[in-house]
Amino acid sequence: MIIVTLNNDLKQIDYQDSLCIVRGYLSYALCIIMNCSFLLQALHRYILVVYPTRLFWQTKQIYILFICITWIYGFLSPLAFIFTGDITYDVDNQLCQIPLKLSFSLIFAISNVYIIPTFLIQLIYMKLVRYVKEIRKRVTTGNSLFRAQRELRMVRRILIILTILIIFGLPYTIFILISFFTEPPKYHFRIAGMFMNSSSVFVMIALFQFTEPLKVSVLKRINLRPTAIRTIT
Repeated sequence: MIIVTLNNDLKQIDYQDSLCIVRGYLSYALCIIMNCSFLLQALHRYILVVYPTRLFWQTKQIYILFICITWIYGFLSPLAFIFTGDITYDVDNQLCQIPLKLSFSLIFAISNVYIIPTFLIQLIYMKLVRYVKEIRKRVTTGNSLFRAQRELRMVRRILIILTILIIFGLPYTIFILISFFTEPPKYHFRIAGMFMNSSSVFVMIALFQFTEPLKVSVLKRINLRPTAIRTIT
């Protein structure tokens, strides 16, 4: 969307193109799918720890089913915005979105995109922390405690990535809150877009830090490169 906005600015295009509404719809749908995928991962980790004997819920078929449900919900949830005409063209920001004002559509969108997934992931994390503390007090096998701590660490990493996205999405959240009482700044989405695009860099850094095999592989390549140069010389 940022690329399209930049292209329209360079060409001085100030009218809506045929795919503008579709891009607006996809932006909401893909954000819902992304954040719900984090929720699905956290829920999967929770089931592995708290209900290790319920193997039915740990099968690939069930996991694939939940992925499909997540994608279906992600694409169907904002579909109504197209038919109700809630996604409109913003000439100042050169994009199609739900206007920033106090409305059911905007509250519904931000609830599905941010509030509900974030709240549920935090709830799962707190319940896992409590569960790990409880099994430490009980007489239990080392494997059970190790598995619980490992899955808790994975949920913590998911929460860190989600927190990065929330922090860089804070300007957009502030503009939404402002719009409930008065007009937001003219170029609100351009400002928010710079922060949201920057978040992808920090998410990639976090994923690199969390993914040990990738981290080791890259560091090995970096360390081998000077050695190879010296050998050739």
